[in-house]
Amino acid sequence: MSDWQAWIGREDRRRDHIDPAAVTRWLATIDRAAPADGSVPQGWHWCLGLPDAPTATLGADGHPLRDDSANSFLPPIPLPRRMWAASKVEFFAPLRPGQSVERSSRVAAITEKQGGSGTLVFAEVAHETRGDGALAIREKQTIVFREAAPAGAPPAPPPPGDGNFDPSAWDAHHMLVPSEPLLFRYSALTFNSHRIHYDLPYARGQEGYRGLVVHGPLTATLLLDLAARHFGDNQLKKFDFRGTSPAICGEELHLALRGTFANIELAAFAADGRQVMAASAAI
Repeated sequence: MSDWQAWIGREDRRRDHIDPAAVTRWLATIDRAAPADGSVPQGWHWCLGLPDAPTATLGADGHPLRDDSANSFLPPIPLPRRMWAASKVEFFAPLRPGQSVERSSRVAAITEKQGGSGTLVFAEVAHETRGDGALAIREKQTIVFREAAPAGAPPAPPPPGDGNFDPSAWDAHHMLVPSEPLLFRYSALTFNSHRIHYDLPYARGQEGYRGLVVHGPLTATLLLDLAARHFGDNQLKKFDFRGTSPAICGEELHLALRGTFANIELAAFAADGRQVMAASAAI
């Protein structure tokens, strides 16, 4: 594996506009009403500053191709599977429809590790989102690149077991079954053409998943929505999440929350209790 240090510090700046109609479509996608004060719910910022690579420049997985040119924000890491593994988010001010937005992104770190599934490369990207010039959101995303699934490996995640998720230890709980239309709409809203979210033969045959994979930021968005329903809109100051196992389209997804103030725990689980996402938040 090559040394990717030349990419550390690379920056990308994108300007955008918060279209009220786009916010309405996002609200419709996750089946919720608009905040009473007219603000944009937390989590919608993942629809801003989107990649705009031409279709002809997409790779086999649907992501924009990466190369060793000065125009490539991320390096050409030769590992075929890519996941948005985690984020640490700070909220400073609510976004509002009609605002002009600028998002600055910087490659903060690239680290290679050896895991149980082989070589892993972690890319950390720091983002700042400003609405009408004022800092609204600061985020550090961790993207992981992985080797191809070994030949003959069982599909991931494992089939549902005999257990059951027990919500009794949580203060708030919501269950839904992510559907193909939900995944399609979220991919469209975020201009995400990663094929694991809509191309079932590819997800199974090329990346080794048991079914279509629910987007990590979609699961995080649903957890943010659970927090908004429990505490009120735009109440969180910090929100950290980490994917622990893929959530699969068409299967129960349990969202749970407990605690308050600076010690809020959130999580997502499959029906048998397998944890999909771990998260924490503070008001």
